[in-house]
Amino acid sequence: MESIIPVNLGSSSYNIAIGAGHLDRLGEFITPLKLGKKILLVSNPEIFNYYGEPARISLEKAGFDVAICILPAGEEYKTPETLQKIYDAALNHRLERSSTMVALGGGIIGDMTGFAAATWLRGIHVVQVPTSLLAMVDASIGGKTGVNHPQGKNLIGAFHQPKLVLIDPDVLQTLPEREFRAGMAEVIKYGVIWDEELFVKLEQSQGLDQIQFLEPGLLSEILIRSCQSKADVVSQDEKESGLRAILNYGHTIGHAVESLTGYTVVIHGEAVAIGMVAASQIAVKLGLWDEHSDQRQLSIIEKAGLPTRLPLGLKIDDILESLQTDKKVKAGKVRFVLPTRIGEAIVTDQVTSEVIHQVLESAPVRCLA
Repeated sequence: MESIIPVNLGSSSYNIAIGAGHLDRLGEFITPLKLGKKILLVSNPEIFNYYGEPARISLEKAGFDVAICILPAGEEYKTPETLQKIYDAALNHRLERSSTMVALGGGIIGDMTGFAAATWLRGIHVVQVPTSLLAMVDASIGGKTGVNHPQGKNLIGAFHQPKLVLIDPDVLQTLPEREFRAGMAEVIKYGVIWDEELFVKLEQSQGLDQIQFLEPGLLSEILIRSCQSKADVVSQDEKESGLRAILNYGHTIGHAVESLTGYTVVIHGEAVAIGMVAASQIAVKLGLWDEHSDQRQLSIIEKAGLPTRLPLGLKIDDILESLQTDKKVKAGKVRFVLPTRIGEAIVTDQVTSEVIHQVLESAPVRCLA
């Protein structure tokens, strides 16, 4: 499987290159971009242990001067304090405006490296090399970068498009099962809001919770169709002034769940799954889509081994308060992405606190054990 998917953004356009063995060709892919010779490779200990040396060797073989920055792993470290480590490494390596930061890791590494690149010397190049399913199909594409504030996820950030997204599906073989399942949440999201054919393929699959349970060719379909969906949306709306907001399906309540649990109880994809279940039920309650479609989505989420209920002890009033700090709030109103049919969704600010409260109190969202 090899595929090149363009993200068409005028002077900020770039390609998503998907192919087995691409990590060993990282330097070869970057060379034609005519970037500076200095590269800061940013990763975390576990990912670097697996893939750091192949990436470094490939870059140095292509003639790049490579420095390494290793960040602690975990959402709780996605902070301005951790960001300082990237800035220190950039200073020590004397990065210039023509230099490049390469993010080798999942969504956390990609977001932080992208934001560091957006702000170092008022903006230098970044290349995304995602190593998790979630980062491959979502976080690495579209230029959203940032770190968390204690009161909310990714409240500190910037749009900064990469020069290249390089996806090597071989690296998913070492991805923990929980992280694979979390990535499936974003894949399911694309099926619900944009790609009905992808949704049906997921629906027909016997298993979605482990990579070895996927039917032959389904992983390729997942990567290509998901990346194409993200590229299509971003190409039409780079900075989320309209259409791109639909990519936040499941994220409104999901982000609240993450922040209220200190980013330690559920990981991002799990929170998105919980948020999609809630958003789907809100859509049913508002008459935007039917209970049959709601159940179809729920069945796929359960097949992927993802949670569908709020973590025990989470208070609904706290969720409602947290929603007010969400990035998508406009004129004081929380905006929700709600499905209308499989493959289509809308953005609305007409969801009242009463409706949210009623949905979160009802089964199957409410966790009792």
